[in-house]
Amino acid sequence: MSAADAGGTSAAERAVVTKLARGSLLARLKTGKQPLKLVAVPRDHVHGDRQRGEALMKGLFVVGSETVPLKDLDFASLAGAGAAAEPLQGFAWLRDLAAAAPREKGARLAEAVVGRWLIAHGTKVDEAWAPALWGERILFWTAYAPYILSSADSGYRSALLNTLARGARHLESTADKSAAGLDRITAWCGVVAAGLLVQGGVPRIARGEAGLVRALASAQFDDGGLVSRSPFEQVQLVDRLGMLRACYQAAKQTIPDGIEAAAQASLAALHGVTMGDGALSSWQGCGPGEPSRLTALIEGCGLRARPLRQPRGWGYHRMSALGTILVVDAAPPPPQKLAERGSASTLAFELSDGGQRLVVNCGGPGPLPTQLPDELVQALRSTAAHSTLVLADTNSTNILADGSLGKGVEDVTIDRAEDNDSSRLEASHDGYVRTFGLVHKRSIMLGNDGKEIRGSDQLSPRGRKKIRESAAYAARFHLAPGVEATITADGMGAILRSKGAPPWNFRCRGGNLAIEESLWIDGRGELHPTTQLVVVGEVSALGGEIGWQFRRAS
Repeated sequence: MSAADAGGTSAAERAVVTKLARGSLLARLKTGKQPLKLVAVPRDHVHGDRQRGEALMKGLFVVGSETVPLKDLDFASLAGAGAAAEPLQGFAWLRDLAAAAPREKGARLAEAVVGRWLIAHGTKVDEAWAPALWGERILFWTAYAPYILSSADSGYRSALLNTLARGARHLESTADKSAAGLDRITAWCGVVAAGLLVQGGVPRIARGEAGLVRALASAQFDDGGLVSRSPFEQVQLVDRLGMLRACYQAAKQTIPDGIEAAAQASLAALHGVTMGDGALSSWQGCGPGEPSRLTALIEGCGLRARPLRQPRGWGYHRMSALGTILVVDAAPPPPQKLAERGSASTLAFELSDGGQRLVVNCGGPGPLPTQLPDELVQALRSTAAHSTLVLADTNSTNILADGSLGKGVEDVTIDRAEDNDSSRLEASHDGYVRTFGLVHKRSIMLGNDGKEIRGSDQLSPRGRKKIRESAAYAARFHLAPGVEATITADGMGAILRSKGAPPWNFRCRGGNLAIEESLWIDGRGELHPTTQLVVVGEVSALGGEIGWQFRRAS
């Protein structure tokens, strides 16, 4: 199938696009002479996914587990329907197309798809004009202008540029109406980008910068992490700010210090949740993403930062030594209004040795299209789906029937220390105080040679609530796919073998060890069966403690 067959416009469709430029679209523009060119074109240094680009050239748009054929693509019926709608209409896929096709060849497909979008949405404000979508669209339309503005059809070019200008004005007045968090940041990035790049947009720059600073202040902790605490969204934040920096460079303008500092901090926070294989640790209902895409982003975003080790608000503490990496969730779940997929994961951790993941959380598909049942997606947000202690099979923060977060962890205390021999982290949460009268405290020590992790989970009484007799607990350590566990002869330990790392020995005390089935969701939202180590026992109102250890065999 050729690019023209995959997404080409018919003669009738081309005529409609031309009409948009000359008639109804221009009539709907507000005031003033409309710009007919970009004053600068930023360069996107982030390399796209060649495999996805090649699929596009074959007429297939792939996102998560969903594939959308481009041949019969109808944006009018697609808008708002299905998880693929937003990725298609944000036009970030232009990056993947550019990775697989030279400009002349890729432009035929890109212009055909953009033309169809103009036909469906160019003359009316509808769900496709959502502020966050317009922010993303402006960033990618301008960065890939050579792919979407190479046409000899002046009617098409005018329609596109006039729609872009109209979208920028619409965005300027609606950006603050988008949801607080990444969406609002994306919207204001689009406003600033349009001001820098679209002819006549200079007066928009100062207002856009002020709006972006407000959006960042309400959505980003001082340490650079998003208040949503979603690594998946953190990747997008770094990408948005990196692309905005490229807009400043193209326009030969200086980025404000506050926005530059926020961008640098955002990358440090992202580094802090990256494991040894180059992908993310799994938190807040999201999976690890894809290492190649994350590497491309970090190398191409133009930002440089060291991994954030001791966060304040972001909450993910990173411990590392000679290739061994731990990432620990030492914070309450995010506020409900800023996290659709917030999880009861407090005090869970992930562990990798070099490029081999050993201990993981089950993860989730996040916003990716998925064929996983809704019940399973909800269960993946539970405490039991994370590598931490679960008391009486109860979530440390309640997950309500409608998917929202209820009462639970409110206060997390942290004590961290470093010396010549090890890194130590002690953290406790109050998520079980209201129901059981017990505080959960987890202590983790990582030796500076990277060969040993010692940990303990302690339950201590607090408050008026008391357990009448006893309550069961389970300390769960979900193992990455490909890690095989064999219980030792005394039943108090296990040998962990994998192809990507030397064997590791696990030992525990204070409970009984078992191996149970588990699962893990990969970066495409697909399920992989695996196993978990589970240390089980019972605790009274007086509390109790278990100890555990991971040690590399060589």
